[in-house]
Amino acid sequence: MAEPKMTTLRPTDAPAWKALQAHYEKIKDVPLRQLFADDPQRGTRLTAEGPGLYLDYSKNRVTDETMRLLVQLARERGVEERRDAMFCGKKINITEKRAVLHIALRAPRGTRIEVDGKDVVADVHEVLDKMAAFSNRVRSGEWKGHTGKAIKNVINIGIGGSYLGPEMAYIALRDLSDPKMTFRFVANVDGAAFVDATHDLDASETLFILSSKTFTTLETMTNAATARKWIVDALKNDSAVAKHFVAVSTNAEGVSKFGIDTANMFGFWDWVGGRYSMDSAIGLSTMIAVGPKNYEDLLAGFHDMDEHFRTTPLEKNLPALMGLLTVWYNNFFGAQTVGIMPYADNMKRFPAYLQQLQMESNGKHVDLEGNHVEWQTGPIIWGEPGTDGQHSFYQLIHQGTKLIPCDFIGFCQPLSPLTVQHDYLMANVLAQAEALAFGKTAEELKAEGSPDFQTPFRVCEGNRPTNTVLADKLTPRTLGTLVALYEHNVFTQGAVWNIDSFDQWGVELGKVLAKRIIPELESEAAPQLKHDSSTNTLISRYRKSLGRKN
Repeated sequence: MAEPKMTTLRPTDAPAWKALQAHYEKIKDVPLRQLFADDPQRGTRLTAEGPGLYLDYSKNRVTDETMRLLVQLARERGVEERRDAMFCGKKINITEKRAVLHIALRAPRGTRIEVDGKDVVADVHEVLDKMAAFSNRVRSGEWKGHTGKAIKNVINIGIGGSYLGPEMAYIALRDLSDPKMTFRFVANVDGAAFVDATHDLDASETLFILSSKTFTTLETMTNAATARKWIVDALKNDSAVAKHFVAVSTNAEGVSKFGIDTANMFGFWDWVGGRYSMDSAIGLSTMIAVGPKNYEDLLAGFHDMDEHFRTTPLEKNLPALMGLLTVWYNNFFGAQTVGIMPYADNMKRFPAYLQQLQMESNGKHVDLEGNHVEWQTGPIIWGEPGTDGQHSFYQLIHQGTKLIPCDFIGFCQPLSPLTVQHDYLMANVLAQAEALAFGKTAEELKAEGSPDFQTPFRVCEGNRPTNTVLADKLTPRTLGTLVALYEHNVFTQGAVWNIDSFDQWGVELGKVLAKRIIPELESEAAPQLKHDSSTNTLISRYRKSLGRKN
């Protein structure tokens, strides 16, 4: 197959981009009220369906012509060719010269995807089988701790993708978790996080999963050392480490040196980015919590959306449409953020997960050729579950001066038996999208008897765009489709913007500087500080507070 289109043409020079700019000038002030009044079928036509998901994008500030031009832009920017290259194992992560194959993590057994002539799917299923066998041993009580007790507590130690994905998935699927077991997640190097996770647990019944590809990540290994000391101090024997720790890593030497039997090391590959790794061995805690069968359903949901993205024409392709709408608001309306509002308490960590997925992927200032971009790339991602956010930041979305496109995610069937409350919850999903789109005019308020002095303050202008994504029920399979929906949404944006969505050099500099500053904070003798005057002063202030010499 041919290499993906790697045009040096800037997206802003593409014919469709220029056409979209002219089109934007024509429709930028057209209210959604008018668009719906002029097209009574809009709410049924501007929709798309994928595996288990229904997308209503009719409440966006778009027309049929907008969508035609956005799809044309995607084709001019080579989105389809780049997508096909990813699925075939081409090294589209150009700065690290790596394939991008999180899609292989959920490919069915027997599928063949090659990297450098090697079938990686067979390797994936070898690891999945090993994870399943281990999970069953822990869940059944066959795996015993150092004192012979079964494991009741599992603590995942990681950071970034090694933490956000497992924690998000556990909370989302907690109703399926083994009720006899406790699962906790530690990422922050602040010691309070570790103390909070362990203060009420019995070390003899606790298993730590250390998730670090290199087994050198500063925050993870700091917490790992603390966990090791906690186990050894409680169980009075270094050999206890082997029964209370397993590792998700590729560094066998480091794992062994820590005291973990490498037979209990679960590997993954350099073609899996951290923020795309929740369905790799990084998901071991998820599998232990919900069981291998539910984990298999999670992977099936990912694969369903992968196939939808790979085979569905862009005009009806859910991730592509959502990615193109993000481009529309980001680059033509100048919107700086996207709000993610899942109406399900179990999805409370989904916005945080998407923050890393989207902002680490597309927060880039140079294009694939290394040239500084002259167009906006990744927007800021944020959000909270409904209905919580309605009583905090929705005021700004409805009546503020900033344009904030939002994704509303709802589930038709409740997880709890409280169906009346679920009807109330879902009424709010639909009502908020309606209110944001159409608002309420001064005339309508006066007709309802609003006092004249209050009317200007109560007007909601509307014309705030939203997507509404509906699923039948929050299940492992549905969660997989939702995560993959946003993975490929991010891919679409990055392909249009001509950036590498799969490296993350921006997270490295701060880590390097922190390693330099740590000994300057710890030293008992006064350090020779050679930073800027602000950093030097802050270091001195910190040392003074702890009674150390300056």
